[in-house]
Amino acid sequence: MNDSTFYLIMSILVMALVTYLIRMLPLAVFRKKIRSQFALNFLYYVPYAVLSAMTIPAVFTSCGDSTAAIISSAAGFLTAIILSFAEKGLLTVALSACGAAFAADLITGWMNIV
Repeated sequence: MNDSTFYLIMSILVMALVTYLIRMLPLAVFRKKIRSQFALNFLYYVPYAVLSAMTIPAVFTSCGDSTAAIISSAAGFLTAIILSFAEKGLLTVALSACGAAFAADLITGWMNIV
């Protein structure tokens, strides 16, 4: 077994162990039902907060330095925010945000806003 194969096997084992520990520890530590309303609310909103923290900066930084790209990113983002507050479905929000970003990109391209 060469060094790269050993490194690959060890990396897979470490990732498997870390993933298992993250999933197993809450089951081992919390034997009773969580009754604290603060803890329940915290655990309920953590996935949304993490997803927002990872997604929102990427929306505006992945578009480059072009003004038109920032305008189309903002149009898609605002469309997604408005439709999600209106409690529309995920597919509706995603497709509408993509459509709004595409439309804004076409409009800014036609108007030569760059």
